[in-house]
Amino acid sequence: MCTDHESFALSRRRALGAGLGLASTAFLGGFALPAFAQEALVPPPNAISPDEALKRLLDGNARYVANTPEQKDFSAGRAARTKAQYPFAGLVSCADSRVSPELAFDQGPGELFVVRVAGNFVNDDGLASLEYGVKFLGVPLIMVLGHTNCGAVDATIKVVKNNISLPGHLDDLVSHIKPAVEIALKEKPDNPLDAAIIENVRYNVTELKGATPIISESVESGKIKVVGGLYDLASGKISLI
Repeated sequence: MCTDHESFALSRRRALGAGLGLASTAFLGGFALPAFAQEALVPPPNAISPDEALKRLLDGNARYVANTPEQKDFSAGRAARTKAQYPFAGLVSCADSRVSPELAFDQGPGELFVVRVAGNFVNDDGLASLEYGVKFLGVPLIMVLGHTNCGAVDATIKVVKNNISLPGHLDDLVSHIKPAVEIALKEKPDNPLDAAIIENVRYNVTELKGATPIISESVESGKIKVVGGLYDLASGKISLI
């Protein structure tokens, strides 16, 4: 009798399991799986050229300026992004709160590898981050992005012209911007700010191209490009320098 009871219970559990399996199949058949569940958990590496990456940035900025951003589902790729990241561009951007690279280029999470510092210059820590982006993340493009009315550049002009020093660690920051400011003061003494902002971008593009074998060899082989850009605070437009 005990054996009969156990057989009945086992059969009942099997029937229940089969019923749940059929119910699950019917449920999934009626509803599409979310995009992140359909895709592989690990996103594919970049299969994009430096020129294509630059076009993607500029197309995104055009949408931003026109106030027609792409609709983004921030939850759709979240599961995939826990496994890996493959940004298509690296950015050296100012820390200015009015400049947000992801917004200005109309890009979502995982698409830009951004190093931010007041004055958008490259120091050792920023360089190490960019080396990582090129060597291990396959970033095909790096942009040094300056912006109009940059306070860090303006402060550096005042320091150089008036031979003054700033408190705390600000003098160290200024020392990285001085080379571009000194060039601008010689060439455009009447309007040094705009000239220094542009020169600072150009200076750091040049420095970055030759700063490390990881980056310089990738530039020489055509694997990556390093370019300069200027963000206009008034219009939101980014122009190549």
